[in-house]
Amino acid sequence: METTNAQKPIGVFDSGVGGLTVLKALTDLMPGEDFLYLGDTARLPYGTKSRESVVRYALQSSRRLIDQGVKLLAVACNTASAAALPALEAAYPGVPVVGVIRPGARAACALKASGGMAVIATESTVRNGAYQRAILELCPGMRVEAQACSLFVALAEEGWTGGPLVEQIVEKSLAPLFARFAPSRPDSLVLGCTHFPVLAGAIANVAGPKVTIIDSAVTTAHEVKALLAEHGLLQSPKRAGQSRFFATDGCERFARVGGVFLGRALDPSDVTLVDL
Repeated sequence: METTNAQKPIGVFDSGVGGLTVLKALTDLMPGEDFLYLGDTARLPYGTKSRESVVRYALQSSRRLIDQGVKLLAVACNTASAAALPALEAAYPGVPVVGVIRPGARAACALKASGGMAVIATESTVRNGAYQRAILELCPGMRVEAQACSLFVALAEEGWTGGPLVEQIVEKSLAPLFARFAPSRPDSLVLGCTHFPVLAGAIANVAGPKVTIIDSAVTTAHEVKALLAEHGLLQSPKRAGQSRFFATDGCERFARVGGVFLGRALDPSDVTLVDL
């Protein structure tokens, strides 16, 4: 039986396991869809690489998914979203491509904040300024402050996602950022790294109830669903979708760490080793 376009899987790729928070948001929102997830674990992190290398890696990772007939490509990596979206769109003109940066910026701007916005991300994403540019394009004149919180990546990958010690680390890390908004706090805080959603509870506790947390994984999932609906590509929500996982190195570690981000246990046998 011939597969229709709507029945094709959605492709998701990242430099590692952080993008599994995007996959979790996608599967929670669209449980009837099938997904192919590729983590380019042999070459992580992308954030330390040149722009040219990131574009090349993104094209290679995405090509593996495109060759398996995906109907949409979700770039679950902030570095690749900042550097490679134009190249991906040019390479696959018949396949919608969604990154994680613009959906997060759009959600933040939808709040019509008057007290400014904060962005937390890895050092490379903050230095690149992609979130700041995306927000200012949509909300000219908005005050945007960004803070690198690279330690959060290590906390997430070790499964340290909550509790007093984690909140102390989060509080110390965010203190310089919030000091720039003193005596008040920003209206919103964008989680500009796909690792950070697993720390969202601790971050929200430290930020306080007046700060709206923007989870770029969730906002990306909603954008993907809207785009699929626009193109008539949504699967029936009554079916049970399936996810397949690929990694370019370390399937055992991918499964062990990835379970934290996906919210369920992964067995190494669930992960297929691929060579790009």
